[in-house]
Amino acid sequence: MQAIAELLLILASFAVLALAAKQIGDYFAKYDLPLITGFLFAGILIGPYVLGLIGKEELEKLRFVDEMALAVIAFAAGAELYLPELRNRARAILMVSLFQVAAVLGFGAWITLKLLPALPGAEALSGGAAFAFALLMAVILLARSPSSAIAVIKELGAKGPFTRLVLGATVASDVIVIVLFAVALELARAWLTGSTINGLFLLILTADLLLSAALGYVLYALLLRLLAAHWAPWVKGLGLLLLGYGAFVVARGLEAATLHWFHHPLTPEPLLAGVLAAFWIVNYSAFRDEFTRLLSALSPLVFIAFFTLTGASLALDVLATTWPVALALFFTRLIAFLVGSGLGALLAGEPPRAALAAGMAFITQAGVALGLAKKVADTFPGFGETFATLVVALVVLNQVVGPPLLKQALLWVGEARRNRPRSRKIWIFGDDHQAIALCRRLRAGGWEPELFTHDEERARALADQGLAVATYRDAPEGRAEAAILLFTDEENLKLCRLLSDRGVGVRVARRQGRLPVEAYREAGCQVVDPTTATVSLLAQSVASPGAVALFLGEEEGQQVRDFIVEDSELDGVPLRELRLPADVLVLAIHRGDEAIVTHGYTQLRVGDRVTAMGSPESLTELERVFSA
Repeated sequence: MQAIAELLLILASFAVLALAAKQIGDYFAKYDLPLITGFLFAGILIGPYVLGLIGKEELEKLRFVDEMALAVIAFAAGAELYLPELRNRARAILMVSLFQVAAVLGFGAWITLKLLPALPGAEALSGGAAFAFALLMAVILLARSPSSAIAVIKELGAKGPFTRLVLGATVASDVIVIVLFAVALELARAWLTGSTINGLFLLILTADLLLSAALGYVLYALLLRLLAAHWAPWVKGLGLLLLGYGAFVVARGLEAATLHWFHHPLTPEPLLAGVLAAFWIVNYSAFRDEFTRLLSALSPLVFIAFFTLTGASLALDVLATTWPVALALFFTRLIAFLVGSGLGALLAGEPPRAALAAGMAFITQAGVALGLAKKVADTFPGFGETFATLVVALVVLNQVVGPPLLKQALLWVGEARRNRPRSRKIWIFGDDHQAIALCRRLRAGGWEPELFTHDEERARALADQGLAVATYRDAPEGRAEAAILLFTDEENLKLCRLLSDRGVGVRVARRQGRLPVEAYREAGCQVVDPTTATVSLLAQSVASPGAVALFLGEEEGQQVRDFIVEDSELDGVPLRELRLPADVLVLAIHRGDEAIVTHGYTQLRVGDRVTAMGSPESLTELERVFSA
């Protein structure tokens, strides 16, 4: 009981420190620095080498938090490997990945062997052991950060073949790295213990990989049961953490048992098991959306805990002597990615500009690399701590330099939509109180409304209120996404035809009652009749008050918007294969004059008008998905 009470006290103390780390991370983000850099810095401050708020003994007792976090990182890596999104660029992704592996492993192992004598404790390593650590370092140099790449792509609204190549190769790399790491770790164990690389070793290595796959399948089956249960989200989140931690416990148990039974341990890799379990869930189960929602909710908390503990574990005395080696590894990795990515892209038939930009797009590095480094530190006490400290310094460099390089690559190939903002301009023809209220509401929603009035004095008064207003004499110049007509019926009808010729796609008129509705519809104008609209709205408020509240914008944080499917690669793709934001719901699809009742197997067509509900941020992301 005393041990449990002590552990709970340590956990409570760490929770308070983690909250402080979050504030420091947010402060770093204000200056365009990565969040994880702030978390690592906070961990260094509270660790045993600076303020000493958490000591080495406490860090060892919190090791299970590390393993829970590593499981979530593995799940997140596997969940990003979504086959329908990678299928169209499979050949390019494969070629780029293969050449990256060859270049980074070759350059990385070579430079690590050259620099190894400069590291403290390296003099005790024999030839085989030195090569083992060089191979482990080269594998970790391959690791990247899908989350950082996705954040940059979302920020720029980037879309196109190069963007899909970058994202696909970044995601695939985590799986390649974890498999190669499992092999390199076994080689390192063999060389450090003086074992020979023979048929028995290869048989044991194969058994380790098969055991990892079996553990992954068991984890997949348990996760399916968890996701299918009718439990609260926080219960499922806790269950996911416990299952991830359980994979590490089972792996240690199997290692001890096989050592006792066969006098040689079998060591399944729980990280590989987590990646495989997540891969099967997102590609071959009906729980993809719920699984990604759970990961999205857990990841921020998990990353704070993991990176703070990593910073606290950082040996500053070792870092003081290893930073020149970290810089050398950083530049070697950069050159290796430039060479490997460029050659792979050229041989895959990519344009020369894309091939030149490819190397800059793969520098980001974060969770997986740090997770593997901690695995090395735990497996090989002594020099493993030096190894992990070196990797942390390298990750910080890559995480600071990587995102700006990726931004520049996306801008250079012309797939960043930040340079080509979509028009959000709306023309409002009218100056009564409804027109003014509508103008203000649209502006609050991110649109650019402009009022048109017949009265010059009225125009000046409205301009003094901060509204964009002009005196109407003829149809305005330029382009707008939509027009709202609040003049008389005769003027509205004339404007509707004129704006149709100007290419304004959405035209909505408020009917005054003098012209029949058919006259507007023949001109391609949508009509709102105040009398019938009010009656319909009141009737619907009785039948479905929730729907009316959503339609009127009274549901906080939720909006309804229409999107046009412009991307030709989405033609014929079922809705169920789209990875939409977790809080987005597709309400309807209109194809021409036909309204389609949607379900998972509904196939999209170019030109479809999709009505969706979600948060403003998610709907902005959805616009990127459907755009050309």
